[in-house]
Amino acid sequence: MASRRFLVSGRVQGVWFRAATRDKAVALGLSGHAVNLPDGRVEVVACGAEAALDELAAWLWHGPELARVTGVDSETLPEQQLTGFRTG
Repeated sequence: MASRRFLVSGRVQGVWFRAATRDKAVALGLSGHAVNLPDGRVEVVACGAEAALDELAAWLWHGPELARVTGVDSETLPEQQLTGFRTG
């Protein structure tokens, strides 16, 4: 499975960003996680089909209604076999 890591900056903590990301990822058939980082960003690691990862990447630029995303950095990771999608 293709795997990517995204670092999302802006107003992304305390606005339901991780939960909304989990819901979007699950709807796209992706596995992985979304976690808050100490510097105020959210790290998203997702694994699955390339097309689904592309759709998630585009969605991350908007996120849920209360979020104000100012940047999304991404990198390709070695293939991983993750199950489920966790926040925490």
